[in-house]
Amino acid sequence: MPKIVYIEHDGTEHPIEVKLGLSVMEGAVNNNVPGIDADCGGACACATCHVYVDPAWYGRLVPPDAQERNMLDFAVEPGPTSRLSCQIKVTAALAGLVVRMPKSQH
Repeated sequence: MPKIVYIEHDGTEHPIEVKLGLSVMEGAVNNNVPGIDADCGGACACATCHVYVDPAWYGRLVPPDAQERNMLDFAVEPGPTSRLSCQIKVTAALAGLVVRMPKSQH
């Protein structure tokens, strides 16, 4: 299983092995990682799973679709590498992916 590194706003790291095919959000929720609330359960209908993807990884992801881009408008403090973690599917190629949670989601 690929390991995803979740980093809280205070720098606390959570390296978690996530099953292939799950979303980065599901990996966080299933392992009680603080900072990813996922109020809509992964339906891309809120922005409570907002993360900042490490710049080294951002270009390796499938680009966000129109629905995700629209929902990112509701995220607090979106940045150039902002994504909704519910829309990032875990693949073997994402082993080592690093995401950071915004301070607003602590």
